[in-house]
Amino acid sequence: MRGVTRQAISKLIRQGRLRTFEIGGHVLVSRSEILDFRGGAAGRPELGEDRALERIVRLLDASPPETRLQVFQRLRSEFPIHPLEAQLGTPAEVVLEAIARAGPLTLRGIRGVLAESAFEVYIVKELEGWSSHAALGDPPYDYLLEDVTGPVKVQVKLQRMKAGRPMTAWEGYRRFSPDRLVVETQRTRGGKDSSGGDTRPYRFGEFDILAVATEPSTRRWDSFMYTVADWLIPRTESPGQLLKFQPVAIVPDDDWTDDFETCVAWFRSGVKKTIGGRIDGDPTSG
Repeated sequence: MRGVTRQAISKLIRQGRLRTFEIGGHVLVSRSEILDFRGGAAGRPELGEDRALERIVRLLDASPPETRLQVFQRLRSEFPIHPLEAQLGTPAEVVLEAIARAGPLTLRGIRGVLAESAFEVYIVKELEGWSSHAALGDPPYDYLLEDVTGPVKVQVKLQRMKAGRPMTAWEGYRRFSPDRLVVETQRTRGGKDSSGGDTRPYRFGEFDILAVATEPSTRRWDSFMYTVADWLIPRTESPGQLLKFQPVAIVPDDDWTDDFETCVAWFRSGVKKTIGGRIDGDPTSG
């Protein structure tokens, strides 16, 4: 079938390049194994790409850690992990070492960016029938997504932490329940407008949906909770602005969902309300 000698086939079997099975004391080779070979130089058959990959994987699985590390380092020198390596002129390992040396404030900022990237990788790319448009300038939202019905502006925030653990809503404001988490809904950097007002708070209408990455409590970057932005709690002294700390449900309820498209349906329904989170019976809850 292949135009090679019996000895050549036997050698391939010894090398593990052909799988065999035994029937009645006879060692047999599957016909498909032979047909999957491609003609090579000097009449020596070569494994198909799929078979070659299977063999490489088997060899790696059977190799000691030191050998696998050497193979990884060889491939790592050929294949960059991310285009940022070329942009910064340094390998990803150096970038990660720099992050590891960063202070708490820098790490907090990096984790916030990770939340935005996680939303892109785990949520946006898995949505069917949606397209993502680049945000021009510095808008008050992170993603502009659009389906056949129309556009939706999404702000992504990371669940707030305190002393290295998830922060509760009660620690944000005493009138909120300790059974809820908290997210900080204001801009990272502050400033003043022409009238001297604080520019850090978000205003109602600047985005449609708030997506909260719950990695601090779930240890999963693909875990998000969503609510309609207009349902968020306003500041008492400035009702047009969002309260700094918003209580976030741990599990889905009438105000929060873990499904993006469910939240879009809530937003498009036009329902008007304010999310819960206050302690029942607390006269200071407002």
